Amino acid sequence: METNYHHKQIEADAQKYWNKNRSFVTKEDPKAEKFYCLSMFPYPSGNIHVGHARNYTIGDVITRHQKMLGKNVMQPIGWDAFGLPAENAAIKNNVPPAAWTKQNIAHMKYQLQQMGFGYDWSRELATCDPSYYKWEQWFFLQLYAKGLVYKKNSVVNWDPVDQTVLANEQVVNGRGWRSGAVIERKEIPQWFLKITDYAEELLKDLDKLTGWPEQVRTMQRNWIGKSIGINMQFRIPQYNTDITVYTTRPDTVLGATFVALAAEHPLATKAALNNPALSDFISQCKQTTTMEADFATMEKVGMDTGLKAINPVTGEQIPVWVANYVLAEYGGGALMAVPAHDQRDWEFAKKYDIHIKQVVTAEDGSAVNIEQAAYTDKGILINSGKYDSLDYDAAFAAILQDLQQHGLGEQQINYRLRDWGVSRQRYWGTPIPIINCSSCGTVPVPENDLPVLLPEEVELTGAGSPLGKMPEFYEVACPKCGIAATRETDTFDTFFESSWYYARFACPDQNKAMLDERASYWTPVDQYIGGIEHAILHLLYARFFHKAMRDLGLVNSDEPFANLLTQGMVLKDGSKMSKSKGNTVDPQELIEKYGADTVRLFIMFAAPPEQSLEWSDAGVEGAYRFLKRLWNTVHHHVSDETVKIDKSYYTKLFTSEQKKMRHKLHSTLQKVSDDLERRFTFNTAIAANMELLNALGSFQVESQLDKQVRQEVLNSVVLMLAPIVPHVTHTLWNELGNSGAVVEEAWPAVDDTALEQDSITFVVQVNGKVRANITAAPDTSKENLEKLAIANSSVQKFTENKLIKKVIVVPGKLINIVVGE
Repeated sequence: METNYHHKQIEADAQKYWNKNRSFVTKEDPKAEKFYCLSMFPYPSGNIHVGHARNYTIGDVITRHQKMLGKNVMQPIGWDAFGLPAENAAIKNNVPPAAWTKQNIAHMKYQLQQMGFGYDWSRELATCDPSYYKWEQWFFLQLYAKGLVYKKNSVVNWDPVDQTVLANEQVVNGRGWRSGAVIERKEIPQWFLKITDYAEELLKDLDKLTGWPEQVRTMQRNWIGKSIGINMQFRIPQYNTDITVYTTRPDTVLGATFVALAAEHPLATKAALNNPALSDFISQCKQTTTMEADFATMEKVGMDTGLKAINPVTGEQIPVWVANYVLAEYGGGALMAVPAHDQRDWEFAKKYDIHIKQVVTAEDGSAVNIEQAAYTDKGILINSGKYDSLDYDAAFAAILQDLQQHGLGEQQINYRLRDWGVSRQRYWGTPIPIINCSSCGTVPVPENDLPVLLPEEVELTGAGSPLGKMPEFYEVACPKCGIAATRETDTFDTFFESSWYYARFACPDQNKAMLDERASYWTPVDQYIGGIEHAILHLLYARFFHKAMRDLGLVNSDEPFANLLTQGMVLKDGSKMSKSKGNTVDPQELIEKYGADTVRLFIMFAAPPEQSLEWSDAGVEGAYRFLKRLWNTVHHHVSDETVKIDKSYYTKLFTSEQKKMRHKLHSTLQKVSDDLERRFTFNTAIAANMELLNALGSFQVESQLDKQVRQEVLNSVVLMLAPIVPHVTHTLWNELGNSGAVVEEAWPAVDDTALEQDSITFVVQVNGKVRANITAAPDTSKENLEKLAIANSSVQKFTENKLIKKVIVVPGKLINIVVGE
């Protein structure tokens, strides 16, 4: 055995063995319990960062441990390859996005392999590959046929210079991030998926996801946002028409003092036709963000349309305003404004001197001051005529009944969730498989013409998608009537690709179908791992897709991910790593200097996975020192002589010191097994192995049986650490005289007989301070333990001439004597 720990050679040898023996290539085995572990696949940005390293190390440790438990494990990897960054890089570097992406994939694949991750590379996929996106085009057409796809106008952030739609994040201070142009809110036709058809099931099935963090389930519940309210009809006498207003607070309708419309509401557009000032104001509103969070915090401004609306309960006429804080997508873009009981309405009313009328007071009779702020709690109605003194539920029922009798309202269940707009006016994405014909209208691309290939040799300028400037792409004959038609030039939102990739990993070689029976074998994913930032959109869309795939007979389960682990961020100097702050760490440099095992060990030891990890160079050094100490301990052991352990070893008569060492080993193994399998507290599992190695250092080896005990301990340490530091344990396993590869070994079993103790050491405290240690048999009664502790000479120094008030015995650990004067 080499005297020194040479990480480069050790890691190269282990990786060579895994590749040659296809150690992580897996097949379906109906006889074995399967375990599918998946970390959210990366965007091929060019280099892995420490956040990647942490995410994928966690997944790899779980996978390797489950493999040792005898499960049929699968851990695949792929590339979330479409997206805007590739377009930006193409513009900057004058290289097509496809070429840039493929170069990055090749480099990042090498980096992931250097980390020793046990991926089944035979299942590798990239979402920009036509063999992948062909099937999402096919899936889109199946949803279209089922009536789950439609096209409508939608409000977007429009850059008039670059002639493109921008994500909210690309709008900086109201201007396009690249062009600097003032952004407009513009209505354009967009394709939508009817995720709202699954809203109730998506909400209800959250209760089944007991393996998900409650925080994530709560975020999804809030995002889906089920509410029960009333659709009310407000009459607009000037136009002899009604507008529908949805409210969950009908108890406050008698306090409505104006109606507020979104800038895009048809009534606002109509009112502006002969009102230039209102038309200008609406145009200004359309130049602001479409992000809902911004609507909540922006300065609230509005303009009176001059129109009146008739309150359907009171018959009073109230003014109709256009207000910038009303979202077109919610409640039909119109709301009844009750300033006394809604803070946004209160702020708006105060600014424009609109009447504020209180109609709800506190149920407990406490004072309410609507001059200071809106009173938003539910309570008892006042100033509401015949509804006075009713609570919320009673008022809801009474007002609903009256509205129904007059045909002015109906109960309505609404969801905050909105249908998913999947159109993107960008190039680097999956083409939407639709043809627009002047005669036939919207025509799906025939299945035998799929995939609609995305041209890869393009030149990007940043001014709109090149697809709209490529007749060779968009000019096509209508599949129905044969006349000249045009292809859809929008591409799919990149969430489309990431919403089903986990299922495609089960059968990436299937070229005749989206999925086959292997998808039902492997799904749901047993353990999914990724950042909390994906709690809503990605995870919700994946849940929707899984249910839609189930309804098409493609999978046989209701949910895509049985268990979810959301790892924390990696921090340095107390803040998130970022290039702009200059506090990033390059994993590649660390691998070169210390080895992948050191990086893996530090990442898993520094913090529990769900908590933020504070980067520490000293911590990395400490991990490296531990691996060298482990190496040196094994080297010292095997340089003596080779020791074998057979079945007879476990029936030996062990000395008390040998029993103590074996008890330490198997109690550690018991703890580490629980840490890795149930608790995912990898840091405490590592700490327990460090303590065990320390204890072994104090164990005196004099006899052959002593050497066998040390061999058992070292074998077990190597096995326990194998999921975490797989390279060095690969070598150490064989250096310890074991045959085969550690990657194929089973998880060690706890020897219950080793956990039995002839005696237990108890700490004895007096008033909480340690005064002595005593030993006693494990079955010593509580009364006798108390007597032994009180009789101890060291203890009596602190109890003499004092009143013993009580004695507390913690079984197997300590005895605390409470004394008084």
